[in-house]
Amino acid sequence: MRISFPEGFLWGAAGSAHQTEGNNVASDFWALENRPGLLPERSGDACDGYHRWREDLDIVRDLGLGAYRFSIEWARVEPVEGEFSLAALAHYRRLIEGCLDRGLTPVVTLHHFTSPLWFQKAGGWRALEATDRFRRYVRAVLPILGGVEWVCTINEPNMLAMMANMLKGTERKENVAGAMPPPDREVADALVAAHQAAREELAAAGLKSGWTVANQNFQAAGGATAERDEWAWSREDRFLDIAAEDDFIGVQAYTRVLIGRDGALPVPDGTRRTLTGWEFYPWALGGAVRHTAERVPGVPILVTENGIATADDGERVEYTTGALESLHAAMADGADVRGYLHWSLLDNYEWGSWRPTFGLVAVDRRTFARTVKPSARWLGGVARAGGLS
Repeated sequence: MRISFPEGFLWGAAGSAHQTEGNNVASDFWALENRPGLLPERSGDACDGYHRWREDLDIVRDLGLGAYRFSIEWARVEPVEGEFSLAALAHYRRLIEGCLDRGLTPVVTLHHFTSPLWFQKAGGWRALEATDRFRRYVRAVLPILGGVEWVCTINEPNMLAMMANMLKGTERKENVAGAMPPPDREVADALVAAHQAAREELAAAGLKSGWTVANQNFQAAGGATAERDEWAWSREDRFLDIAAEDDFIGVQAYTRVLIGRDGALPVPDGTRRTLTGWEFYPWALGGAVRHTAERVPGVPILVTENGIATADDGERVEYTTGALESLHAAMADGADVRGYLHWSLLDNYEWGSWRPTFGLVAVDRRTFARTVKPSARWLGGVARAGGLS
């Protein structure tokens, strides 16, 4: 059986600044990862993407993909409060133009987890000035966004707020967003305000925007429907509902979380898992898209992340096939999905470790040489054909 996606459907791959560029020395996460003994590994030179972006864009184009999602690093643009780097802004403008020159659609994220260290030291998202500071940054970036049709304001605000709450405690939690403590309410409120401020600035400049949500595909176990809905409200649904006024919403799904009477259930022993320890469950994408379409009807959906951490490239093809089949089924039932961006283009730094390899392209840690994997050529073939068998 062959399944086909609509004409004009956007196929692409994604990455983020801190995970790929290297030496993001003015950011809060750089300071965090360089504390002795705190994280297993540091980003360091990362994939040297700050210098090798032309090669990466050529790979995306040559594969037959039509879009590339990347982030602008706030810490590079405003390394000192109120002082903006014209060189950094020019760099990101070249990256946007590099996409356009190659016929690629740039999908630009303004905040992908990391913030300037000065912002964190000044109170971060809990500071009264947080929204104004983010608005000032967005205004500085506006002049370089010409030709960009998709602007993501904040990546996974629900994850940011959950991490803020988790860092206040010492209890170890399952490494899945949906199994974490609920979001810190103060941080969540600040992120909503920052998103709305950015949306105002972008709309005034004639740019369309939305934010991306970490969708967990919560499923009720043993009839715990009410418990599931209560669990999902603060961790996901509130953030989906905020997008009702947006031009689009980004869906980012990797696995599912089962919810019982007492909350999130651990992944059972013997369950097939990925390198991150998550359940191998490619059908999470279709479930997340369906749920998002029900929460915010009428808002176009862009799959801004979906993929698998695996050392087996054949398993990556298997997972992505299942994910795309579930996505297509959700679209056949009415979900307005405009594109699919695979996470990630490169094997990159996964927030403390290089071990989870999500990439369509391998990167040599010493020479930074890129090696295109068979899964990348497979996905490029799907994009060229507009569907898969």
